[in-house]
Amino acid sequence: MTFNHICVVGLGYIGLPTACTFAQHGVKVTGVDKNPEVIKSLRSGKVHIFEPGLQSLVEDAIKRNLLSINETPVEADAFIIAVPTPFKDGKKADMRYVIAAAEAIVPVLRKGNLVILESTSPPLSTKNIVLPILEKSNLKAGVDFHLAYSPERVLPGQILRELIENARVIGGIDEESAKAGKELYGMFVKGEIILTDSTTSEMVKLMENTYRDVNIAIANEFSRLADRFGVDVWEAIEIANLHPRVKILNPGPGVGGHCISVDPWFFVEAAPDITKLIYSARRVNDDQPEFVVELLKKNIGNLADKNITVLGLAYKPDVDDLRESPAVEIAQKLIQENCNLTIYEPYRPEFTLESAKTANSMEDAICEADVLILLVGHGQFKKLDPNIIKSKTKAKIIFDTVNVLTKSDWEENGYIIYRLGDQKEKVLSL
Repeated sequence: MTFNHICVVGLGYIGLPTACTFAQHGVKVTGVDKNPEVIKSLRSGKVHIFEPGLQSLVEDAIKRNLLSINETPVEADAFIIAVPTPFKDGKKADMRYVIAAAEAIVPVLRKGNLVILESTSPPLSTKNIVLPILEKSNLKAGVDFHLAYSPERVLPGQILRELIENARVIGGIDEESAKAGKELYGMFVKGEIILTDSTTSEMVKLMENTYRDVNIAIANEFSRLADRFGVDVWEAIEIANLHPRVKILNPGPGVGGHCISVDPWFFVEAAPDITKLIYSARRVNDDQPEFVVELLKKNIGNLADKNITVLGLAYKPDVDDLRESPAVEIAQKLIQENCNLTIYEPYRPEFTLESAKTANSMEDAICEADVLILLVGHGQFKKLDPNIIKSKTKAKIIFDTVNVLTKSDWEENGYIIYRLGDQKEKVLSL
């Protein structure tokens, strides 16, 4: 197939980088979004999300007339649906955005077109949701147009590189649709392109993130056990991982983002009777923010009226993405404890929470604090120097939930450092 014009529906963390990557390879791209603020921002050449290198790509693509921004889909050779699939009540997949995107494509769908669903979706979504909608065009999938599912599998902060280098799985509703998808992504993908059916492709994406979620859950549960038994879980994990067939992950304050914290629920929704392990792992990770707050109270007592500063609100290091962030949930729970809370997220300094003070700098964040809680391992937090920090705050208690500070260095400077799963009493004779 020949792809001279691609229409990308949804210009968020995946859609916009994908659109720009195609444009960088000389393809005309129309980016579509229903958010008027996003449309206005992009038309002026300003990117509304943080991703290294993306701003310059957008500017270049617009300057070369390879990227245009529109409110509705236009006729094209291929359509990519990259809209969100958030939760609705009861941890169910909210497919309204996917449905709306497919419906918007119907009026401009033509014979010979290719439609790709990239949005993370429950199994059978391509066949049971998207296909019937597109066939309202009076065109038949697999006969008049191609239809496939190809999930994004990239890491925020490295999206532009991983779009090109990572392996890409493409699942067609038939063999020809999968092959058409390979021709499309083959324009820039250097990694292996694997062809399969659409439902397998949907399941692969969910399996990848569910696997990670289950492994994080066992690490978080180990941290709770270590707390119960008076063990340093970080030491225990390091020793256990010396076994050639063991690779335990690190515990943390919870699991967030629009992948690992969401995707496993799609399996539970689709097959609740046979997903007991997945459900249990999700409950462990969803409950972790509550465990963090209770552990803080256990170590320092009543939090009411204490000046507490939360460092980091993103769901992972060095991104501005707060979707499903456990750090935000912890901050909200701390507010409920009636403390005087200050929040500081260097990648989203404008973010606010009701009843909390928003700091615009590290100095502003810590100057009045009694307790510092490190919730995200941002690069700038890893580089904090206890010699410098102690001159800028009266706080002497730090709760490092992500274990990025060298405990001994801070203790030598008079700080009390608490970590998840670190209740081991040091024995001098050891």
